[in-house]
Amino acid sequence: MNRLFVAYKPSGIGSNLFLSQLKRKYQTKKAGFSGTLDPFAKGVLLIGLGSHTKLFRFLNKTPKTYRATLWLGAVSESLDTEMIRHVEIIQALDDLEVLRAVKSLEGELEYEPPIFSAKKIEGVRAYDLARAGKDVVLNKIHSTIYETKLIHYSHPFITFEATVSEGTYIRSLGRIIANRLRVDDGSLSALERLSEGQFRYNNEFFLDIKKSLNIPLNNYLGDTENLKYGRVLAIEDLEIQEEGFYWLDNGDNISIINIYDSSVKYELGRIDVC
Repeated sequence: MNRLFVAYKPSGIGSNLFLSQLKRKYQTKKAGFSGTLDPFAKGVLLIGLGSHTKLFRFLNKTPKTYRATLWLGAVSESLDTEMIRHVEIIQALDDLEVLRAVKSLEGELEYEPPIFSAKKIEGVRAYDLARAGKDVVLNKIHSTIYETKLIHYSHPFITFEATVSEGTYIRSLGRIIANRLRVDDGSLSALERLSEGQFRYNNEFFLDIKKSLNIPLNNYLGDTENLKYGRVLAIEDLEIQEEGFYWLDNGDNISIINIYDSSVKYELGRIDVC
């Protein structure tokens, strides 16, 4: 079975274990996901079955939108409810001040990722080092925060949405909001991914591959038998001859090609659309 769809991962389960459940459900051995969600988080997880696992890097997966609830005063090394060791009582804040802090994230942002993250230090995941009690020092990263919204403030909880670039750590955004409100500590009590680019949860309906790609369509003007049998393609037979990745429509399947240095290479050949 070759399929692409959006699943909804519940909280309290890892992405790999959730994928195992989907493999049993769809009776397939080959499946994968794009964009790991921590066990703490829930929401959109893009799933590929069969050969469609090869398509992830060509899909329109950004920006991503998350909804999170920040618990002001909750002290946790993981910046979520997994490792809360103390809760400070924080005086209620002005609603407008909270709104300004949430909106202040918009734009280009440089910040430290959480030490309990999947980033690698000399080949070892940061969260493995942190759980082992090792000192973890991570370089600052850059993210683009396209839009933020204050959904609700019911002290000491701030619920907000953020539309962000790939690789953004929402737990770190919560910590930044707390700091900008002059609160020393804050951790997420809930985190949900609402979308990955154009992809939202829709009861696991199978997606139309031809409408999901983020690379342009090119037209092959030569002998269609060449595509059918995966023969070498001449650049002169392509409508668009500029360098880059393109997809070719072969009817019930597609091919993805890479034009580079005046030559044409198959990146993926004959991927069935259903």
